[in-house]
Amino acid sequence: MQGENCLFVVSGPSGAGKDTVVERLRAAHPEVQRTVSATTRAMRQGDVDGVTYHFISTDDFERRIEQNELVEYTNYCGNYYGTLRGEVEPRMAGGIPVILVIEVEGAANIKRLYPGATTVFVLPPSREELERRLRGRGTESEERIKTRLARAGQEMALACTYDEHIVNDDAGACAEALYAIIRRRLGGG
Repeated sequence: MQGENCLFVVSGPSGAGKDTVVERLRAAHPEVQRTVSATTRAMRQGDVDGVTYHFISTDDFERRIEQNELVEYTNYCGNYYGTLRGEVEPRMAGGIPVILVIEVEGAANIKRLYPGATTVFVLPPSREELERRLRGRGTESEERIKTRLARAGQEMALACTYDEHIVNDDAGACAEALYAIIRRRLGGG
């Protein structure tokens, strides 16, 4: 599809800081847009429909799957999460750089659908730092932290399948490294 070079997928384990990096990138370079994922999970305090996520029912999500309206999706902890085609393709067609922050399974699907897309894996500086970040959140049980660390190992083993890799030892510097990748892929240096 036209504009595939405008599509960037950012993945990494929970705690690597990928959302923070993308937020910093967008604050400095607002021309780079981010998709809003769809989900069937319940809204939480502070969530805004259409900003945090597109909150839709399970029936609506499954209908959208059947009608090929999603470019990737997964079922995680009993809820669907995915990227609507309408969030991606109009931006690509318009030459607008767009970022999807998604899991490794979704990234592989995006690369199959849009071979010209760029996949970027955000790595923590070390496994110890990743664990420190997860524990520092103070939001999860010991069991959940162990589960996330185990999953992080599986995800990091797939980093070799990504086009680019950046280490998030400083969110601002990592955001600028991501922007340099975007500029290079778009032919801007």
